[in-house]
Amino acid sequence: MINSAHDRSGFRVPRRWGDIDESRRGIVLAWVAFTITFGGARLVTWLIQIDPKNVGNVSAGGTHLHHYLWGILLLAGVAIFGMVDRSPRARTWMGLALGIALGLIVDEAALLITLKDVYWQTAGWPSIAIALTLIGLVGSGIALTHRGSATTHDHSESDTADSRS
Repeated sequence: MINSAHDRSGFRVPRRWGDIDESRRGIVLAWVAFTITFGGARLVTWLIQIDPKNVGNVSAGGTHLHHYLWGILLLAGVAIFGMVDRSPRARTWMGLALGIALGLIVDEAALLITLKDVYWQTAGWPSIAIALTLIGLVGSGIALTHRGSATTHDHSESDTADSRS
């Protein structure tokens, strides 16, 4: 009989956070944080755009501060912290911060490529294309690769016992 958490190849599908191997939690959390941050940034920016009072824009000295700036600062913080602490627990939290930072940066990739504020124009589509590609590739990579304490169940013994009864 096959355990519902295993398929025939022995791949264990994690059902809870504790089921994810500690060494992979950072990358899983980075992927989730990237996906949510990218979508959230798009939503917040759209809400700011449709608000006639321009509430929500952040500026300093009359200069608009794009959210990629916060992503770059957060990314620098992750890099510095990564040089200090490399424990599995720290890597998990660094994964969260990394995903948020990259989501903020990639959301404005078209601006960084063209050096023009093209967020809502056709020239802004590369940001969305890059983000969706990353979400798909990294998500697929996480799903298709596994590592850790998942044990394979030897079906030959149980299959033989089942065929005798």
